Amino acid sequence: MTQTPGLAVIVTRTQPGADETAAGLTERGYRAILSPMLEIVPTGLDRAALAGVRDLILTSANGVRAFAASGAPATGRTAWCVGPSTASAAREVGFSRVVEGDGDAEDLAQMILGARTEVAGPMLHIANDAAAGNLVAMLEQAGLEARFAAAYRTEPATTLSAPALEALTAGPVFLLVHSAKGAAALAQSGAKLDGATIVAISPAAAAPLKGLQFAGLHIAARPNEDALMAALADAAASAGS
Repeated sequence: MTQTPGLAVIVTRTQPGADETAAGLTERGYRAILSPMLEIVPTGLDRAALAGVRDLILTSANGVRAFAASGAPATGRTAWCVGPSTASAAREVGFSRVVEGDGDAEDLAQMILGARTEVAGPMLHIANDAAAGNLVAMLEQAGLEARFAAAYRTEPATTLSAPALEALTAGPVFLLVHSAKGAAALAQSGAKLDGATIVAISPAAAAPLKGLQFAGLHIAARPNEDALMAALADAAASAGS
């Protein structure tokens, strides 16, 4: 296990995922500082949208939680999950079958298309309102029946948390970016990032930070938590060399 005592890492991921990331950082010896840049606001899942659906598309653990909150049964259904964290949440809910991806939403769409003979009837993508139609459109263009249901929305934070702002001032500090929407909120907050090394889960997640000044930028090799942690370790090693 990598030991990096004293290195401060700001976690901008949405809760409750931020706590999971912070726990992983603590296990690796980092000092985690929570500062979620997005807040999940549940809007509810209309159970009518689940009529005739055996295959659900889930691109975050928040979608899994929204499904569970609806009270609909997970048994007899397949969860097509974007990555390990989402798949873990789906297993906890009790889906009869969980198919685990290892990438982003586009990768998940390609995986579904590669296994299209395993899909029974219409598919339903449960996500936040900003994701409406994107993944579904890819599947429909390829001839699969799919639809979308918004079960929550995200609200941006206006500023980083006080401990995060203090860490940026004190430096050096690393800052994890999990999504483009979170990065956009970070950029709009006006926080000075010139002393921070940004570690982003994907190029798309880092894109809203283009044009801002920061100490460095590292991108995970794959858009998942394990690869993000590996990119952080590389960033920390580079900073210490």
